[in-house]
Order: sequence, then structure tokens, then C-alpha cells
Amino acid sequence: MFALGGAGYVGLELLWRGRSHGSMFLAGGTCFLLLGGLAEASGRTPRALQAVAGAGIITTVELAVGMLVNRGYHVWDYRHVPLNFMGQICLPYSLLWIPLSYGAMELYKVMNKRG
Repeated sequence: MFALGGAGYVGLELLWRGRSHGSMFLAGGTCFLLLGGLAEASGRTPRALQAVAGAGIITTVELAVGMLVNRGYHVWDYRHVPLNFMGQICLPYSLLWIPLSYGAMELYKVMNKRG
């Protein structure tokens, strides 16, 4: 599951920006496991609220990874994006994580039933 999430995150970055970084594999794997845990624990929580919470998880992981490996802005740089925090995270991308987190949680549930 970790490898699936890591590969998916790197793949999305390659499609979106044309490049990625090894730390994004670790971030993606971590996010996928956390989103899967959220999906399993949420029960009757509305899916829209789960997706917003999932976006918060992805944004938090991105901030943590950024603070560790992106101090010189060599991996990504959101300083030019409106409503950014220290160039590491920004509201526009956090909003994009909402549908992404929904899809990731659904994929996790499907893959978890297979295993």
C-alpha cells in the first residue's frame, strides 16, 4: 500500500510538473496510508468531509516534508502562488488535494479488500 501511494504521488507529479523527487515517494506512501486509515475510521462521516480532512492530511505531510527537504526550494517553490505558507504549501494546491484525497481513499478501500 505504501509503495502504491508513493508511486502514485510521483506519477502525478511527473504528469503535472514533468519532474519529481525521491522524497515525494515517501510523502505519497505516507499520505496513502494515512488516508486509508482515515477512510477506515471515518464510518458514517460524510464523504465530502472525509475528503476535506484528507486534503488537510496531504497538506500537513507536504509541509513536514518541505520543512525537512525543501529548505532551499530545490524540490518545489510555492512562494509565487497566492496564499502560500513559507513557499512550502498553498491554498490552491490544498484545494486540489480534496478530490485527490477522495479518490485515494476510495482506491485504498478497494485495494485493502483485495489484500
